[in-house]
Amino acid sequence: MLRNIAILTSGTVFAQGLMVAALPILTRLYSPDDFSLLAVYAAIIGIVTVVSCMRYNIAIPLPEDDIDGMALLAVALLATCAVSFLCALPVVFVPDATARLIGQPELQPYLWMIPLGVFIASVYNALQYWASRRKRFALVTQTRMTRATGGVGAQLSLGAFGPSPFGLIFGHMVYGGLGVIGLLRNLQREDHGLITRLRTETLLLQARTYHRFPLLSVPEALFNTAGTQLPLIIIASIIAGPEAGFLFLAMRVMGQPMALIGSSVAQVFLAEAPEKLRDRTLTAFTQRTMWTLFRAGAPAMLGIGVISPLVFPIVFGPEWTRAGWLVSWMTPWFILQFVSSPVSMVMHVLGRQGMAAALQAFGLICRVGSIFIASALAPTHLSEIFAISGAVFYGVYLLTITAILKNVENR
Repeated sequence: MLRNIAILTSGTVFAQGLMVAALPILTRLYSPDDFSLLAVYAAIIGIVTVVSCMRYNIAIPLPEDDIDGMALLAVALLATCAVSFLCALPVVFVPDATARLIGQPELQPYLWMIPLGVFIASVYNALQYWASRRKRFALVTQTRMTRATGGVGAQLSLGAFGPSPFGLIFGHMVYGGLGVIGLLRNLQREDHGLITRLRTETLLLQARTYHRFPLLSVPEALFNTAGTQLPLIIIASIIAGPEAGFLFLAMRVMGQPMALIGSSVAQVFLAEAPEKLRDRTLTAFTQRTMWTLFRAGAPAMLGIGVISPLVFPIVFGPEWTRAGWLVSWMTPWFILQFVSSPVSMVMHVLGRQGMAAALQAFGLICRVGSIFIASALAPTHLSEIFAISGAVFYGVYLLTITAILKNVENR
C-alpha cells in the first residue's frame, strides 16, 4: 500500500509544487475579485462533479470480476453524459436568470464552461478509478502531472496576454479533464477485450447490484461537497468584493495539497480495503492508516498555520494578507479532515452508506447554518465561523469512524 501511495503522491507533489509555485504569479496577474469569480465557478463544478457519475465510480474497484468493474465504468460514464446535458439546459436557455440565481451576474459570460467542465472532470474521475482498480497508479500519476501543467500553463499564458476572470476559469476547466486522453488511450489499448464483452444486461445487473451508491452515496457526497463549496457561493453573494477570493486562496494553499494526497491514500485504501475486510484485518488496517496520516500531516499543517499571516503578504502580495489569517483559522479543520477523509471509504466497504449520508447532512447543516447565523450576528467574520464549523464537523466524523471500527472489531 505504501508503495502505491508513494507512486500516486509523487505525481501529486509535482502537480502541487507547480501550482503553488504559480500562485504568487497568478495573484499578481489576477485581482482578488477575479479569484472570487473563480471560487464560485470552482464551487459549482465541485458540487456537481462529485455526484455526476451517480457514485458508480466509487463502486468500480469493488467487484471481483473485471467485466463487472468495466460495466460499472460504463454506467458511470452514461450517468455523466446525462448530468452534463442537464447542466447545459439552464446555461443555454436562461443564462441571465442562472447568473442571477447564483448571485454572480459577472459570471454569465463564462457559464458555458460549467457543463463542459463537469463533463470532462467527471470522465477523468471515472477513468482514474478504473485505472486504480487495475493497479495502474503510475498512469494516474502521469495524468495528474499533465493536468497540472496544462491548467497552470493556461492560467499563466492567458493572464499574461490579458488578465480577466476568463483565464482563471478556463485554466481550471483544462485542469479538470486534461488527463482524460491518456486514460482513454490506455483503456483502449489494455482493456479492449473487456470492452467488447460488455452487454446491456451486464450494465443493468451491476447498476442494480450497486444501487445503494446512487441512492445513499449520492446524498452523502452531495452533502459533503456542498458543505465545503456552498458556503463559498453564499459568502460571495453576501459579501460583495474579494472575500470569496481570499477564502478560495486560503483553501487552495492549505487544502489542495492535502486533498490530492488524501485522494491518493483514499484510492489505494479503497483498492485494499475489501480484501482486508475478507481477511478480518480491516479495523487494524484503518487505524494504522489514520495514525500514519496524522503523523505525516499534522506537524506540517500546524507550521503552515503559524507562519501564514506573516508569509502571505510577502509571497502573494500585500492585498492577500487576510487570506493568510484565514489559513490559521482553518488549520484544525484541515488536520482533522486529512486524517478522516481518506479512511471514510470504510463506510462504503462496510455498507454503511446511510450512516455516511447522515454524517454529511449534519456537516452541511452545521457549516451552512453557521454562516447564516453569523451573517446576522457577526457579518464581518463569516469566513472564520466557516473554518470553526469545518473543524467541528470533521471531529464528529473522526469519532464516528472510530466507534464503527470498534463495533466491527467486537463482532
